[in-house]
Amino acid sequence: VYEKKTDELYAADAGVEDAIWRIQNNKVEFDEDGYYSYPDPEEGVAELWLINEKSVHVEIYREDLDPTCGENLTYQILSIATSDAGTSTTIDAYLSVQYVDFSALLDNAIVSNTSIIIDNGVDVTGNVTSGGSVTIRGDGSDEDVDGTVTENAELDWPSWEALSAYYLNQVKDGMTYYGNTILDLEGNSCPSGPIYKTIDKITERVNWPDGLGPLKVDGKLDIISSDNDEVVTLKLNETIYITGDTKIYGPNAKKPYGLTIDLNGQTIFVESDTAGGKYALEIKDCVIVGSGCIIAVGDVYFAPKGDVGGEDDFVLVMSIEGTTILQPSGTFYGCMAGNLCVDVSSGLNATIINSGLAEGQSLDFPMGVGGADETPIVTGLSIESWEIERQ
Repeated sequence: VYEKKTDELYAADAGVEDAIWRIQNNKVEFDEDGYYSYPDPEEGVAELWLINEKSVHVEIYREDLDPTCGENLTYQILSIATSDAGTSTTIDAYLSVQYVDFSALLDNAIVSNTSIIIDNGVDVTGNVTSGGSVTIRGDGSDEDVDGTVTENAELDWPSWEALSAYYLNQVKDGMTYYGNTILDLEGNSCPSGPIYKTIDKITERVNWPDGLGPLKVDGKLDIISSDNDEVVTLKLNETIYITGDTKIYGPNAKKPYGLTIDLNGQTIFVESDTAGGKYALEIKDCVIVGSGCIIAVGDVYFAPKGDVGGEDDFVLVMSIEGTTILQPSGTFYGCMAGNLCVDVSSGLNATIINSGLAEGQSLDFPMGVGGADETPIVTGLSIESWEIERQ
């Protein structure tokens, strides 16, 4: 009898351990009330799962549905193991889970872990926060900054490993190009037409009917348009993850509006750590529309044409370990971030505005469980209670 009850207990405990694994790996699909159970009920009767010849059914309740709950969340796990004889053991466990939350960085128009340089003539609306110094060139005043200027701040800066894992997970089921790649867009290429893909000098005609992505490029990537007669738009549908140096540029500097990148709420992530005069990510002579994230581990050079984003389209441009250099020629809406430095050079009508994320707007960036991202990163968990009930 004791052995049978022990097997029942072990089966119920296995259900708890499996639920913890699912929570850690974002394998739980809650309904609107924060409830999830498995195996899935069928016609009102639970289709049970056998462990140690005991039928196991697991229910998970997400306790805190407040979208402002930040980086912590509590789950209740009920795991019920039932024997053929009709006896059962239920384990009622409470789990506290901590998630990565870098949303505080997005409260700034410009943020750096080390230093910020703003050229005279660049207007900034929003906070400017640095873990070190803030230098405003020209008359040395901060009159061009409509917001709070903070030096020597303590910032929770993300590691490249954390963000890499976050975005790599989003492309694991997508297409992978091996080797250096050139996407040479022709006509109104995406979503309605072809894109030419060149890998190791082999040219293929490729279609993305709904937009580009998910895509991983294991090598360098150039996104260009050689079409000098028509405006070409590349729309992102999912994350693009590149391991090597990346360049995105229009047909020529005299006609920069020939290439438009529609971020469409998605992310361009570059794993390369190139720095010191060369860039991991270089974007110039093209137009950026829509909200989204443009992130590289190494140095970023960002010189698009015209406005970037909009009042309802928040854009994050970030170097995780290096320097972000911005040369705007219009209004940039969102957040400029760089670890070593953010250097904002003057340009035509150069303005940076952070009015915050619009209500209901999503941004693919780790923002705890209160963020719009669908796959928050678990940083730690602890079992708060574990109780056994036998019948």
